[in-house]
Amino acid sequence: MTTRPVDVPIASGLRHTLVEDVFGLVSGTFVASLGIYLLKSAHAVTGGTAGLSLLLTYASGWSFGVLYLLTNLPFLVLAIRAKGWDFALRTLVSIGLVSGFAYLHPLMLPPAPLNPVYATLVGNLLAGVGMLMVFRHRSSLGGLNTLALIVQDRFGWRAGYVQLAMDAVIILSALSVVPAGNVALSAAGAVLLNVVLAFNHRPGRYLGY
Repeated sequence: MTTRPVDVPIASGLRHTLVEDVFGLVSGTFVASLGIYLLKSAHAVTGGTAGLSLLLTYASGWSFGVLYLLTNLPFLVLAIRAKGWDFALRTLVSIGLVSGFAYLHPLMLPPAPLNPVYATLVGNLLAGVGMLMVFRHRSSLGGLNTLALIVQDRFGWRAGYVQLAMDAVIILSALSVVPAGNVALSAAGAVLLNVVLAFNHRPGRYLGY
């Protein structure tokens, strides 16, 4: 039986300043978006709304940045109701930054042949590190990230494990538009991403706020 973690007051000296929050969100979304760019270059997928947006991009040819923004908008209502306006607005900023960076990376890093194993694993690793950075500044990358954090707050289940279960459904759905080999590799990458979150984002462990 799991219990909801007790909220511990955070000393003012441990709180993030506005500058730290801005830098944390910009750098976290940049790292995550770079990981997604590697995944897209390898025609791989991942979990969450990022994975869903990649699938829709492969199937429709639409821009990832536009699809990522659109698929995340409905989840902002959930974020407002469950986590409050501050969290929701920060999440909206993070979503917008990832969508914007999706247009920057192709300009700075023209498409080139990549080892699919390297691109998929490193892409998921970067996405996981970026999510972790964003989480620690009272934000998320939207969609299932928000739902995973809500479940963690209410039931004490680690966000990484919650996300892993939901991601499995999305990755299996990729078989309809992505070769089976890419899906298998993507599944391994998604496990790596969620291990990063599970091992590093535990309730009460991180003292900054």
